[in-house]
Amino acid sequence: MNITVHNYNRGFVYFICLVSAMGGLLFGYDWVVIGGAKPFYEAYFGITDSPAMIGLAMSIALVGCLAGATTAGILADAIGRRALLAVSASVFLVSAWGTGAADTFTFFLIARLLGGVGIGIASGLSPMYIAEVAPASIRGRLVSLNQLTIVLGILAAQIVNMLIAEHVEPGLSADLLAMTWNGQTAWRHMFWGAAYPAAAFLLLALAIPESPRWLLMKGKSAKALSILSRIGGESYAHTESRDVEAALEAERGRGGMKMLLGKPFRHALTLGLVIAVFQQWCGTNVIFNYAQEIFSAAGYELGDLFFQIVVTGITNVIFTFVAIYTVDRLGRRALMLLGAAGLGIIYLILGCCYSMHLTGVIMMLLVVLAIACYAMTLGPVTWVLLSEIFPDKVRAAAMAVCTFALWTGSATLTFSFPYLNAGLGAHVTFWVYAAICLTAYIYLYRRCPETKGKTLEEIQKTLN
Repeated sequence: MNITVHNYNRGFVYFICLVSAMGGLLFGYDWVVIGGAKPFYEAYFGITDSPAMIGLAMSIALVGCLAGATTAGILADAIGRRALLAVSASVFLVSAWGTGAADTFTFFLIARLLGGVGIGIASGLSPMYIAEVAPASIRGRLVSLNQLTIVLGILAAQIVNMLIAEHVEPGLSADLLAMTWNGQTAWRHMFWGAAYPAAAFLLLALAIPESPRWLLMKGKSAKALSILSRIGGESYAHTESRDVEAALEAERGRGGMKMLLGKPFRHALTLGLVIAVFQQWCGTNVIFNYAQEIFSAAGYELGDLFFQIVVTGITNVIFTFVAIYTVDRLGRRALMLLGAAGLGIIYLILGCCYSMHLTGVIMMLLVVLAIACYAMTLGPVTWVLLSEIFPDKVRAAAMAVCTFALWTGSATLTFSFPYLNAGLGAHVTFWVYAAICLTAYIYLYRRCPETKGKTLEEIQKTLN
């Protein structure tokens, strides 16, 4: 049963969804801020000439992401969605303070690892919570808010880095750089910037209600009905609770990982894993992680780096708004297919341009076009689908598994790009990403259902 949007308590619904989506804001900021701080903390800790230590500093958060994603499902079912949102906010707050306050490289690594744990928890938990409280007709738009806050966090980190860092004379040695404002203090303030939204997230997370679906799973029907009534009125509350309880009754005696791995849900799990890994393997995130190498290969000087990164961040934000507008109109399947095909074609052209040694504006435009395509399709829609396609009893476990797969995909993408770029060249590297995109298009065309406008229980029946 679908109720028109104007019957919902829109202010309340948007408030609780935006609070949950603050996990995405911190996820985006923490993930990207290290890029601007990188040359300065490397000089401070004296690791500029140590590739192993440089790689460890950049990748340690990925280990934390995997740990956070692995434990998020168990904790979300055990203590509830809201409580775990507060935990993730606390983790971000401690990590932001610790990273900026670090006086030893070991302390810095521990703080970055903790930040990764926060990212791993928030990346799956925030969209799951939103999907569980959002009415079906606007669920896609509301879950996409999480992606919007991620890209706003990315842009905020890019702008903060640009504003804090002072001009550095070309050719300055690492020892001299370590003695400057940038080497002593600027990089600390870059990391501390996350502490303010983390503190706000912690306070606001305590003010939002628990997921009514989690409450119904725990037999707390009265509390669930009260929250659902605030969302859509008494009729909506009784209809939703009846549908959820019927689905839970059908699943009684089963749940968690054992149920998720059972035959009825293998299709949904396979689809979720493919979507999660493809969001990373499509290659767009290397543009953010390796902006220097990509723009240098496109003929841009290092001095232009901060500006080019901010341009990509602004593009990311603008086209995420396009996704929010279209996800409940065009649908999830259409946008996923558009993203896979669009990126595949853009990467084919970009690879050809690299092979012909083209530089300048045309290369910048292609990179921006790739980010725009990703931001309005695969970036947000992946999280929408992952939050929708699993039944209530296994949703937390499924999100944990798929988020773990997503971060594993991110790790393999991050580690493989330098080798592909050095061994095959930028042109062949982007052709590899094009092949991945076009292969994913074929799979999604055959296997990905349309979920827009359906309740979570209706989607569950479709995928069984």
